[in-house]
Amino acid sequence: MSFAIFSKKLGMTQIFDKDGSIIPVTILRPEECKVSQIKTVETDGYNAIQFAYTKDKVDHLTKPKIGHLKKSGGGSYKSFSEFRSNSPEDFTLGASLSVDYFKVGDNVRVTGTSIGKGFAGNQKRHNFSRGPMTHGSKNHRLPGSIGAGSTPGRVYPGKKMAGQLGGKTVTIKTCKVLFVNPEENILVVGGSVPGKTNSLLKIQATV
Repeated sequence: MSFAIFSKKLGMTQIFDKDGSIIPVTILRPEECKVSQIKTVETDGYNAIQFAYTKDKVDHLTKPKIGHLKKSGGGSYKSFSEFRSNSPEDFTLGASLSVDYFKVGDNVRVTGTSIGKGFAGNQKRHNFSRGPMTHGSKNHRLPGSIGAGSTPGRVYPGKKMAGQLGGKTVTIKTCKVLFVNPEENILVVGGSVPGKTNSLLKIQATV
């Protein structure tokens, strides 16, 4: 069954395996996710599962959201997301997904927003080399020529130049679950994942 939950990133640390090797890990705290809608080819034209997550006060919810949540047993969730599923019949409307669904050794896909680093130059954004620093050079971190002459007479789209760095949706496809603690609602995956501390991540697995 393929499923997904949403989790907060608590931070990074390191653990030791049986051989004494250091493994960098990321600690996650999954939020309570509820199946708010089951979409099928007959009703919606495609198969998908919609989840409600991130609890909020009922007073802050709009009437359409309250009415939609009533169909799955109520609740006070302000965010919704869905993912495609080839077997929507495996899910029950109103069911909750938690860290219990993960097992050590599972491979998961982690999607989040990378850390925004503002306006960055070519060296930081595209790993360009700099110009010479001595012999009277005045071109240290300048971009240099960006196009040809009168032909074509313009700069081609997609030219690597200075601009906004980070703040984009990034997916890590091969993260492995290394530790699961249902009592404290903790999930530990190997390596780094996109986003800063307390950012929201989508954890999708196939088990």
